[in-house]
Amino acid sequence: MTLSAQSIKEIEIKGKLLDKETNQPIEYATVLVADNTTLKPIKGTTTDINGNFSLVTTATNFYIEVSFIGYKKSIFNKPSKTDALIDLKTIYLEPDLESLSEVTIIAEKSTTEFKLDKRIFNVGSDLASSGASALEVLNNVPSVNVDIEGKISLRGSQGVQILINGKPSVLASGDGNNALGTITAEMIEKIEVITNPSAKYDAEGTSGILNIILKKDQKKGLNGSVSLNIGSPDTQSFGLSINRRTENLNIFSQIGLGKRTFPNDYETINQDISNNTILKNDGYSEMHEKFYNFLLGSDFFLNKNNVITLSVNYAFEKEDTPGTNNYSRFDGNDDVTDQWARTELTLADNPKWQYELQYKKDFEDHKDHDLLFSAMGSSFSKDSKSDFIDTVALGMNQEDSEEKNLTDFGRVEYTFKLDYTRPFSEKYTLETGAQYVIQDVFNDYEVQDLINGDWVSDPNLTNVFDYKQNVIGLYGTTSYEGDTWGLKLGFRLEQTDLKTLLEITDEKTSQNYSNLFPSVHASYKISEALSLQTGYSKRIQRPGLRDLNPFSIIRDNFNISRGNPNLQPEFTDSYELTSIMKLGEVSLNFGAYYRYTTDVIEEIFTYTNNISTRMPMNVGTNNTTGLELNSKYSPAKWATVTADANFNFFNRKGSFQGNSFDFKGELWSSKINSKFKLPAGIDFEVTGNYRSPFQAVLEKRGEEIYADAGIRKKVFKGKAIINLSVQDVFASRRFISSTTQPNFFLSRTSARGRFITLGLSYGFGKGEAMEFSGQRRRF
Repeated sequence: MTLSAQSIKEIEIKGKLLDKETNQPIEYATVLVADNTTLKPIKGTTTDINGNFSLVTTATNFYIEVSFIGYKKSIFNKPSKTDALIDLKTIYLEPDLESLSEVTIIAEKSTTEFKLDKRIFNVGSDLASSGASALEVLNNVPSVNVDIEGKISLRGSQGVQILINGKPSVLASGDGNNALGTITAEMIEKIEVITNPSAKYDAEGTSGILNIILKKDQKKGLNGSVSLNIGSPDTQSFGLSINRRTENLNIFSQIGLGKRTFPNDYETINQDISNNTILKNDGYSEMHEKFYNFLLGSDFFLNKNNVITLSVNYAFEKEDTPGTNNYSRFDGNDDVTDQWARTELTLADNPKWQYELQYKKDFEDHKDHDLLFSAMGSSFSKDSKSDFIDTVALGMNQEDSEEKNLTDFGRVEYTFKLDYTRPFSEKYTLETGAQYVIQDVFNDYEVQDLINGDWVSDPNLTNVFDYKQNVIGLYGTTSYEGDTWGLKLGFRLEQTDLKTLLEITDEKTSQNYSNLFPSVHASYKISEALSLQTGYSKRIQRPGLRDLNPFSIIRDNFNISRGNPNLQPEFTDSYELTSIMKLGEVSLNFGAYYRYTTDVIEEIFTYTNNISTRMPMNVGTNNTTGLELNSKYSPAKWATVTADANFNFFNRKGSFQGNSFDFKGELWSSKINSKFKLPAGIDFEVTGNYRSPFQAVLEKRGEEIYADAGIRKKVFKGKAIINLSVQDVFASRRFISSTTQPNFFLSRTSARGRFITLGLSYGFGKGEAMEFSGQRRRF
């Protein structure tokens, strides 16, 4: 035995693997020693971060194979004269574009993935949102609805917290329906839908969190993609994404620029029931917008376990919005007593900045053992001027007049986060961390009237509003994930300090409160085809600037919306149970949920002299019970149908100024999406959306029904993509609202029409063509 062991000869095989085109190391490539006769593997290894490899074998009749996904294989026969060392020196692998294209198609992610405390929607498979905005992408996500005014709801509730890459972001803030205005669809990799967030997440958002994950390519070498789009209404845009990765450095960037037009037809009716007078307004506006978006960032790989990321994002929107409101006043006999036109021209500049420093440390003992620190600063400004001219056509009680609205708005926010994840085994994990968010906002608003040739400020509609809010959060979670069941427990402690000030009138408010937010999540695997998940979390919805600021831009003097500086936050206890089933070619997910909300924020209407004023108030409690169904069926390899349906029943109890607002109501919504793989490599998709009418405290909302469609053709082996998308195919989408009270009736309707976009994108280097073009539209 001793003599036999000494006769066995060990051979070391080593070398270095590089990309033939970029001369960059290829990490995790496979190096295999196989038997020359049977072709069966004998021994193997993978390359390290520098492309180096080394292995030892005692085989005598073998060959060496070097391979990596997307590259052509290299095969080396055993040298005729074998020493103790076979040094293959530097091996250059040549990219195999055809193979890479095939692998990309096979490895395409499913539309929706389910995790213990969230669902993940992979945007790349969504054709109907091609050439669209982040709002349209969200509107195609299960459980999410974006109405025609750009308001986002989750399972029928608008208490949604929007995060970008897991953190609050200036990119998700804006003026009214301009939120998410600078994020285009091609920038988005995936969206996480978190209906019952664990304590790790910010407690903001009573109905849950939508976390938008932006793309950041890290392929080796120089890679990128470029897109060009044209559309109707008048739209042109250009997008460019570039990534450069070396051994110790990754540079990523995105550029978007263009112009777009957003038309809006609307009608309002104000009726005074006591004297049966009616004020009607038929209006039209058209916002013309030029936009720029520039992102630049870099990952510095100090070593394989430590990475520093720096990034800066600048976005700018320039708005030009002309509009006309045609007013008619009717008396009790339906005779016209007054008519006049109110024309508007609003000019606005909206610059946005965001910059971030992030440090991540990976520990050697476990792949998920890491420490993450980030510091982010952002700012959003709005400098706008609106000129209004009232021209009288009929009536003796009005004269021609002119008015100016001036707004100087600024928001600065700083976010500091520290997260630590420590697995103690493959099944047990501890997470802990802290977050500190600082918000400093001001809004300088002035209304001027032209009186005797001079512009005179209206003291009743002019003030400077300051808003300062600091939130400190600490959290801890512990989890167990076994083969059959899993459990995650957590808590979060947040302390809020809020101060507001109306400078001219010296009106101050102050709120300071601390809250504990627990969370529990559990899962149980009954069989390979059936699993159950359940969860509980406590959430908060803090009033924002628009909710608190008593002065807002007044475009319609007869329909005014203003904030309430004394508004308190909402608190919600949220429970849910979900089943995940796989039945052959059908996947079915059925869930039930319950939410109990206190200090519910609702808009309360008052009415005087044909003028309606709406203001948010804390009105009682709300119980919501809901059912949700998500399903996917593939009847053939070339066809897939997914359906999303949500029904909830709510019971509202509350009172305001001696008036009861108790009522019950229901809301249901559904989406049906069909995807087809047609001949000649063409993909087609159509999505139908429906939301039922529903009753709020005072306002009744009408139904919404519309369809989106998209078609895509990949050319040049997937390096280029041609997209054609149509939003609201039948121009059927409407915003409808009505309020009926004993002494008045209010009605609002609006429509935006059909949007068509044709886009072309091309990927270079190892980059793939953008799944979306760079245009986006606002609802």
